[in-house]
Amino acid sequence: MKAKNGAAVAGERRPVVSRTILLLCVCSFGLGMLFTDQFGATPDLKSPVVVQRRPQEGELQIKSEDFVAKTKPSDDRDVMGEVTKTHEAIQYLDKSIATLQMELAARRSTQELLGGTDGVRKERKKASVVIGINTAFSSKKRRDSVRATWMLQGEKLKKLEEEKGIVIRFMIGHSPAANNALDKAIDAEDAIHHDFLRLDHVEGYHKLTAKTKTFFSTAVASWDADFYVKVDDDVHVNLGALINTLGRHKLKPRVYIGCMKSGPVLSDKTSKYHEPEFWKFGEDGNKYFRHATGQLYAISKDLATYISVNQPLLHKFANEDVSLGAWFIGLDVEHIDDREMCCGSETDCEWKAQAGNVCVASFDWRCSGVCNPVERLKDVHSRCGEGDEAIWSTSF
Repeated sequence: MKAKNGAAVAGERRPVVSRTILLLCVCSFGLGMLFTDQFGATPDLKSPVVVQRRPQEGELQIKSEDFVAKTKPSDDRDVMGEVTKTHEAIQYLDKSIATLQMELAARRSTQELLGGTDGVRKERKKASVVIGINTAFSSKKRRDSVRATWMLQGEKLKKLEEEKGIVIRFMIGHSPAANNALDKAIDAEDAIHHDFLRLDHVEGYHKLTAKTKTFFSTAVASWDADFYVKVDDDVHVNLGALINTLGRHKLKPRVYIGCMKSGPVLSDKTSKYHEPEFWKFGEDGNKYFRHATGQLYAISKDLATYISVNQPLLHKFANEDVSLGAWFIGLDVEHIDDREMCCGSETDCEWKAQAGNVCVASFDWRCSGVCNPVERLKDVHSRCGEGDEAIWSTSF
């Protein structure tokens, strides 16, 4: 009985064990499927894990393709920066080349001037300042009024040149016809006063720009000066004040001194100062670039030499003062605006003289010179003059 019961119990345990084994197998299979889905699935190419496990060659390929497909904005800025630097460097080189060319032209001109056309060395006289007084055939009375006031005469004029290096001459060309009575009259006047500089130029009001170029070329060929001055014969000048002013700028290269202005460009043909090439200055109503007023201005040796060498290439506008400013506008030139070079001749210069600050030059703007100079220049000189001895105490 006992044996039967033991057999029965053993028979009952066998199904339980079988079911347990079967259950474990099913669980194992389920777990196996679970792990297979997790780790055996198709990898996500965008996953960082996958990217990290890729070979190095694949990583380089991805980065290379991304660089080609997308250009960085900073690269564009770098390129533009290099272009800007290159442009600035070119501008600097252009400026340096222009300066060297001007200095070379000055040296070449000096060599040409020292050597005459026949190969004989031509010596120029050394001077501090050469002053050219622009005059015309019909202006003898004006010249006489200048001689009677601020310009020295005779032995004093010669002494001024020898001791101070200050040369003063009336500059004038010749008439269109040879041996004209006008030329003979100038020859006779020069024989008395010895104060003319004859120019190879045909006189005429509308040829003043050409006359100015010829004056500087002739003056440079005759005198080796620090400054060259142009003044009209209806302007009052205090020589001592002029020399003092120029002396302050003696050590500066390429200096352009005067009363700087910027007047309107006049397209009206009926105007006295009509500019035929007005369209070159832009729209109607525009103004000229800054330039010294034509009544009186001074330029240094380098600039006078530059005009002498390049005069065939220098463009002539209708107005002489505008033309001179145009010749310098593209050069490395220092423009000095000195308002003492354009005082009014009625009360302005007198008040300044009484205050001990005499003007360099005086005239009336409405007349482009002293109005009625033959009658009024003596009066202006008595009220606004610095005194006859001032020039002798001046040191350039």
